[in-house]
Amino acid sequence: MRRTSKTRGERSEGILDFWELIQKGSADFHPLQTRGEDPAFISYTSGTTGPPKGAFHAHRVLLGHMPGIEFPHNFFPKEDDLFWTPADWAWMGGFMDVLLPSWHHGIPVVAHRAKKFDPEEAFYLLAKYGIRNAFMPPTALKMMRQVKDPRSRYDYQMRTIGSGGEALGEELLAWGKEVMGLTINEFYGQTEVNLVVGSCCEVMEVRPGSMGKAIPGHEVAVVDDSGNRVSTGTVGEVAIKRPDPVMCLEYWKNPDATREKYVGDWWVTGDLAKQDEDGYFWFVGRKDDLITSAGYRIGPAEIEDCIIKHPAVSMVAVVGIPDELRTEVVKAFIILKPDVPPGPAIEEEIKKFVKTRLAAHEYPRQIEFVKELPMTATGKIMRKELKKLEIERKSKG
Repeated sequence: MRRTSKTRGERSEGILDFWELIQKGSADFHPLQTRGEDPAFISYTSGTTGPPKGAFHAHRVLLGHMPGIEFPHNFFPKEDDLFWTPADWAWMGGFMDVLLPSWHHGIPVVAHRAKKFDPEEAFYLLAKYGIRNAFMPPTALKMMRQVKDPRSRYDYQMRTIGSGGEALGEELLAWGKEVMGLTINEFYGQTEVNLVVGSCCEVMEVRPGSMGKAIPGHEVAVVDDSGNRVSTGTVGEVAIKRPDPVMCLEYWKNPDATREKYVGDWWVTGDLAKQDEDGYFWFVGRKDDLITSAGYRIGPAEIEDCIIKHPAVSMVAVVGIPDELRTEVVKAFIILKPDVPPGPAIEEEIKKFVKTRLAAHEYPRQIEFVKELPMTATGKIMRKELKKLEIERKSKG
């Protein structure tokens, strides 16, 4: 190992001998006795709406996660289960949605590091190693959906796929049944309070567009700004009541941010949703992503779900951009499929496609065709970057 130090413009180098350092260490291992509320690890948020924050978790979080893994993966584990995820293990989705819960049950996890996610390679891995279970972020599933006829080249036999981070929508669920041969179970959570809502197709109806119901062991509600539960069908903020087994202890060295997350005993997530009469949660969008247009409050998720159904569209992100008359108007940033050229004709076709399926105020008044979308390391679309781009364009005239 090489160590370099720099002082007052001078540079000095020293060599550290690896084996010499190892010999100084103890050969004995003595586990430390810990309690459930004792600190265990820090996991950082993906930073979709601001700088990443360190969620400081306690030892109880692993056992607290187990219902959130076992339920959406159709009572995981079962014989011959084998887990894989393209999500980085440094991310909560890889670490606590796959790695540690699998090891807790003695289930092996396939390790594969790729420079970037390749949907063709994903099908190859599923077939080669006989992978039975996977956590797949929605972006990865959308990319895999573009692979033509994978069954003709890859013999994969999966048992479960769980997905979370963004709403999947009806189109991806239908693709899952047709191409993957299973029902994709959605779940919801955050780095700070993970896997608290989910679906399990073996015991409940999976409703396209819904995140599912509260996972056993968690009290989840939709609340207003004062922390009061809102009525059925009303949009509010998703909140989890403390104490909760997967709730973080605090944000690392950020007491102000920690205090701001609580309204009474509710941890408020910043995510907007509504709940139907049967207890299903329906994601509307991030509070920061809400579009206010001509008096309407519009969530981007429903519009994106509609646009992605168009046969020419590969991926889409919807944001609100400033407008003098309406405060904001809906704008869609769209990645077209490779064989579809951008132009006025396809733009008008997509607008009409949305107009006939959603309310008049929800169709995108502006469309921009792009080759890529800004994303976090965990595959979430960074809508704030798109809005920032539009504001900068407008300021430059």
